Order: sequence, then C-alpha cells, then structure tokens
Amino acid sequence: MKKILIVEDDALLNKTLAYNLTSDGYDIVSALNVRTAADMLVKTEFALVLLDINLPDGSGYDLCRMIKPKFPDTIVIFLTANDQESDQLRGYEAGAVDYITKPFSIGALQRKISAMFAMVEHHRPAKDIYDDGRLFLDFSEQTASLNGKPLSLSPMEYKMLCLFCKNPKQILMRQRLLEKLWDVDERYVDEHTLTTSISRIRGKIEADGDAYIKTIYGMGYQWVGGERK
Repeated sequence: MKKILIVEDDALLNKTLAYNLTSDGYDIVSALNVRTAADMLVKTEFALVLLDINLPDGSGYDLCRMIKPKFPDTIVIFLTANDQESDQLRGYEAGAVDYITKPFSIGALQRKISAMFAMVEHHRPAKDIYDDGRLFLDFSEQTASLNGKPLSLSPMEYKMLCLFCKNPKQILMRQRLLEKLWDVDERYVDEHTLTTSISRIRGKIEADGDAYIKTIYGMGYQWVGGERK
C-alpha cells in the first residue's frame, strides 16, 4: 500500500483529501505544519507528498528541498494559491513534479496521482531478485546472502542460479545447462565442471536441512527452492 503525506494547513481540505485518497486505497498521513511534517519525514519514506507552500511555520519549498536529497524517489506535488509563473518555476526547481493551484478538482487530483504512480511503475526497472526469507540473490547487482550473512558467488554460479530460479520446479537437462552456461573466458562448460559447480553451489546455499537443487538421476537438476530435506 502506497503511503502519502498530506501537508496542508487548511484542516477541512486536509481531511477531504485524506478521506478521498484513503478511499482510493492509499495509506494517508496528515500534517498541518512544517514541523510535524518534518518529524514524520525523518521516520518514514512516503511514495508521494502533497505539499502546501504557505504553511504557518515555514515554506513548503524548504520542506521539498529537505525531502529530495534523502528520498529522491518521493513524488512531490505542490498545492497552492500562488499562481504566478515564478512561483511555479521555483516549485519545480525545489524538486516538485507538479504544481496545482487552488481551487482544484479533487477528482482530477486523484486521477493525476493514479496516473503518476502508474507511470513510475512502468518506468521502474524490474529487480532481478530471488528472496525466500533465507536465501537472497540479487542477479543484477551480483550480491547474495544466506540467513542474513553475505555469500560469495562467482559469475558462473550467479549465471547458473539465475537459470534455476527462472525455471522453478522444472527439470533442467544436463545438456541444456551445458548449452546455456559458459565460463568468464567464454569457454563452454564441460560435464565435469557442471557437476563440480552444482556441488559447490549446494555447499554454499544449502544449510540447516534446506534443499535447493535436486538431482534427477540420468536427466539433470531441478530447483526446489528451499524444501526441507
């Protein structure tokens, strides 16, 4: 559930926005001033901040400039009665992605927020990760851990594990594995190297009775994803 912070000193508008956005399924937190909002932003990362500019104890511009270095992915939309072009430019320079002048249609704002989140999701690169709570593998960054402790894996081992994780429960024939895998010098892997690599991977990721790679005798191997032996 996406978390939205509303920073608006007009209590009625704040409550109305909170009510409508909660109805859309968002987790809403409200603040009526800069101090309260700053305290909340220290503790929580928000997906989006709706931010009034003229607040009783400070400027929304300053709050926006505080948000962006710490939470660059947080979307900031200014809500303001200031309709001068210079004010809008200042808002964009502070890091906001949109600037909405009052009065405005709450329904239109709801659709705008939905569209913004959809656009962000569409452009966000998919993380290439396996995580079952015990074994964590990030194939993009080539980092791994088991029960919170870092694992050292070679590029070949990451390549092999990625192939297994993308084909869970499927029997990967030895011949298919040999065709898909090659070492860092682009030399194809032979039968002996494959067997040795599987054994080495098992030694690193299988602990406390967890089985990840099952041998299917005469055929190949199957990713069973941490089943208890």
